[in-house]
Amino acid sequence: MIIEGLMPLASPARWREVFSRILALSDGQIRFIGLASVLMGLLGLAWLH
Repeated sequence: MIIEGLMPLASPARWREVFSRILALSDGQIRFIGLASVLMGLLGLAWLH
């Protein structure tokens, strides 16, 4: 949550622009981004372990 909060804290206008672009994506594109995020998180945890 700390990392996720950095962008709206540092640049709220840019964060709003990025968020509006995300809303324009299709469900499949959003799912792919979610899957990629989960896989990167799991790889990061495995690397740290």
